[in-house]
Amino acid sequence: MELVLTRRWKATRSTLGTLKVDGEPHQFILEDLDRSLDASWPLEKIKETKVYGQTAIPTGRYQVVITYSARFKRQLPILIGVPGYSGIRIHPGNRHNNTEGCLLPGTHYGREDGQYIVMQSRIASDRLQNRIAAALARGEQVWVTVERQY
Repeated sequence: MELVLTRRWKATRSTLGTLKVDGEPHQFILEDLDRSLDASWPLEKIKETKVYGQTAIPTGRYQVVITYSARFKRQLPILIGVPGYSGIRIHPGNRHNNTEGCLLPGTHYGREDGQYIVMQSRIASDRLQNRIAAALARGEQVWVTVERQY
């Protein structure tokens, strides 16, 4: 399964993108501010540019698996091999201060205090996780490509 997250809109502290699943439009994704990190950069450059808990992950391609999250006390998708980051999950949340680098799905989006928000995040997150779980159960690998297109 191939997921493509395309970052399309930026505010001062949030980034909103669209997600395609196997080429088909699926939902919106909310992230922290995109500070233009790229997975091809040296790790030191990523660490120098990153603001902890306030920076979207680097653009790049990452494997996605589902593991138990001690923080959320449930199985959740996690991105593997994100340089300069650990524990990057796909989970419900509505505002940029819920992300800490993670990807927050939503069926709709809006603005609040000048920042992007997503709505119906639990529904969108569960829907996406079910598709990922089904692909993994079929023996497929799941990958997400993060790109920007402002």
